[in-house]
Amino acid sequence: MIEFRRAFGLVIVGLFLLSGCSAQFSEQKAEIKKDVLTTFEAQPEKTNHSTKDIDFYLPSNFKVEEEKPNNILFKNGSKTYILFYNQHEKDDSKVVYDSTAKQQKEWDANETFSENGKFGYMMVKQLKENQYQVIVGIGGVKLTTETENVKEDAETMMSIANSVNVK
Repeated sequence: MIEFRRAFGLVIVGLFLLSGCSAQFSEQKAEIKKDVLTTFEAQPEKTNHSTKDIDFYLPSNFKVEEEKPNNILFKNGSKTYILFYNQHEKDDSKVVYDSTAKQQKEWDANETFSENGKFGYMMVKQLKENQYQVIVGIGGVKLTTETENVKEDAETMMSIANSVNVK
C-alpha cells in the first residue's frame, strides 16, 4: 500500500511539473509580446554585416554560417537561425507574413505590430515539450529558429529584423 501511495504521489508530482512546463510559454506570452513590440518600436541597432542585397546587425555571439540569395544562416552556439529576405517587399508588406501564417493551421502565438510604416510579426508554434519554432519578421524580412527560450530568442531576432536595410 505504501508503494502504491508513493507511486501515485510521484505521478501527481510528475503531472504537476509537466503542466507547469507546458504552461510556461502561455504564461509568458503577454510579456514576450510586449518585449518583442518594444524591440520592434526601438531605434534599429547599427548594422555590422553586409551582403550583396542587405546590411544588418548581428549580435557578437552570432556567426554567419552560409549566405545564399535571399537566405543567411546564422549560428549562436549549437542553435541555428535562418534570415530570409525579399528585397522587393517594403517594411509595410504583409506578403511574407501571410505566406508564413498559412504554413500552420494553428499557432500558439500569432502577433502582429504596425508602426511608422512598418508591419511586424511574431509567430510561435510548440513542436514538442519545451521546444518551439519561433518566427519573427518585419515586411519582407523573416527570421526563424527552434528554441527552448522563446523570450530571449524572439527579442534578439526582432532586433536583427529591425536592423535590416535593403540596398
